[in-house]
Amino acid sequence: MARSDAEILGRDDVDDLDAILAVTNTDLTEAIHTVSNNADTIFTWDYERSREPLAKLYEKAKTSQWNAETDLDWSTDVDPEKLARNHPLTPTLEGLAAVGIDLKGTSLASWGNDEWLQFGVNRQQWSLSQFLHGEQGALVCTAKIVETVPWIDAKYYASTQVMDEARHVEVFAKYLDTKLDGHYPINHHLKMLLDDIISDSRWDMTYLGMQIMVEGLALASFGLAQQTTPCPLLKQLLRYVMSDEARHVAFGVLSLKEYYAGLTDAELLDRQEFAFEAAVRMRDRFLLQEVWERLGVDPREAIRIFKQDDPELKNQDPFQQLLFSKIVPNCKKLGLLDANNGWLRTRFDTLGVSQFEDWADTGEEYELLDEVAKDRAESAA
Repeated sequence: MARSDAEILGRDDVDDLDAILAVTNTDLTEAIHTVSNNADTIFTWDYERSREPLAKLYEKAKTSQWNAETDLDWSTDVDPEKLARNHPLTPTLEGLAAVGIDLKGTSLASWGNDEWLQFGVNRQQWSLSQFLHGEQGALVCTAKIVETVPWIDAKYYASTQVMDEARHVEVFAKYLDTKLDGHYPINHHLKMLLDDIISDSRWDMTYLGMQIMVEGLALASFGLAQQTTPCPLLKQLLRYVMSDEARHVAFGVLSLKEYYAGLTDAELLDRQEFAFEAAVRMRDRFLLQEVWERLGVDPREAIRIFKQDDPELKNQDPFQQLLFSKIVPNCKKLGLLDANNGWLRTRFDTLGVSQFEDWADTGEEYELLDEVAKDRAESAA
């Protein structure tokens, strides 16, 4: 029997704003964070290469490695305020008025375009910071997959992803520290999700939480960021990171499709509940709570101004919805969307993201997103 939302999420209403914002990072100076890893380390003495799709993915990974120091132009000058000013998502008084957002009588009524520009600067810094923290989570989780997955083909591929994730942490940290003004602490919803993924003893849950859910959302997020940023260095950085991320999500899809085909309904329900919880936690982290607090604004008021908790408009943010465009079709391919009478489909309906179910899954899409190979071919021509 499926658990209730309250049992899964710790709150009765998935859209309870006060409950969402009550989950906050209370230790902003924490430098070392320890999580118990309850999984067994698995050796396999069966070295037969029997999983051709994973072998193909491994070969692609070996030829698609890139060097963060030499393949990106770090001499590019970056002006954070200029970037924010030219970013299409940075609010202006004129733009807010045009979409009917009324700031009269609120703490934001005194803000002019200079204040909204600083909001844009901080939002960029916050967003890239969460990318950074998520990439370290992927680094740790993929190292765990190398230890815990029982198939040699999966161990081979996961080892290449460990290198990928180290490179991603490297580039986001360097961009934040040398081009912006350092990084924000990790959002607590993201931190809780990473803790849950690491602490689960089952190897397939590490795949599901990281490769399908976190990496799937990251792939969509990077795509949106790459399309909207006016910074050529960040645009190139994100193109290359996305090349890697597409393979990572494909790794999850190819591995779990085989394994989930043999699970019982009860076992699949457990995975469906985990996927729903992960989706909600990732959605909740996009409320920019830490940005509003740094700028001296009550997040509850700011979010309500932008109608995030309006019953008529909740879950209608097209940018937020689009972040799930990789997750939903991949869950469908794994059989999670419709198992147990469509339990996960119903829950995704409440989040307003089920419309993506027939979009391309990432099982083969990684071939099309190999920007590193495209650039090398162009250079060689």
